[in-house]
Amino acid sequence: MSEVVERTEVLLPEPARALGALLDVPVPDLAGGAGLPLLWHWLYLLDRPAQADLGPDGHPVRNCVPAPPGQGRRRMWAGGRVRTHGPLRCGEPATRRTRVLSVRDTQGRSGPLTFVVVEHRISQGGRVVVDEQQDIVYRTATSAAPPAAAGTPAAPARPGEREIAVTPTLLFRFSALTYNAHRIHYDRDYARDVEGYPGLLTHGPLQALAMAEAARATRHNGQGAFSYRLVSPLFDHQGLVVAAVEDADGVTTTARDLHGRQTATGTLREA
Repeated sequence: MSEVVERTEVLLPEPARALGALLDVPVPDLAGGAGLPLLWHWLYLLDRPAQADLGPDGHPVRNCVPAPPGQGRRRMWAGGRVRTHGPLRCGEPATRRTRVLSVRDTQGRSGPLTFVVVEHRISQGGRVVVDEQQDIVYRTATSAAPPAAAGTPAAPARPGEREIAVTPTLLFRFSALTYNAHRIHYDRDYARDVEGYPGLLTHGPLQALAMAEAARATRHNGQGAFSYRLVSPLFDHQGLVVAAVEDADGVTTTARDLHGRQTATGTLREA
């Protein structure tokens, strides 16, 4: 079994209020005891690595969980699963316990790939209230840019969808809120010249949060078991449109760009 890393802190309301302002979504009555919305725990119990532990891309390369599987490997957030067992409240201490559940090496079209599953369990008041698994992929460094969607007809937000204006300011502020120093989200020169991207990369967690908020808008609490997958890179100039549709089992969510290309999917089911 892998090492368990533990972090405890009192959850303050300010990060949640900042996220509400960033995404222009309602913030629950945190002072009145309301719990944080789905995935908002990503603003709390964060790792804060020393500057000396960061690699050239801004990600930590030592004293971190998970540890990179090799020098120069590039990290991507591929998806995850989150189950809530109760409200996570501000004004009270919470403890996050983190460990690596599995590591799997395989060969992809662009070279070696390493798939890592990281578990986070957040406890408050003596019981686990958030149970999460994150899927992380490490790939070999390459400067080849992914194909662009040039020439595809525009597909603006339709009724029932929500468009989020993706700007460098939005990406920078989200990086700051989540203490994410990965340069592909805010350093355009690095993203273009080193990693070969056509623009700033829109965070996978930002897309997941936007989908969770779309689900919250259809249901009063937006809690339960949420699984999501990032299926294609999304860049700042491509915009972001999210939607949520209720079905018999829960809510299905999607994220796409302004040309209709799907970049993420998610499902929310009752816990």
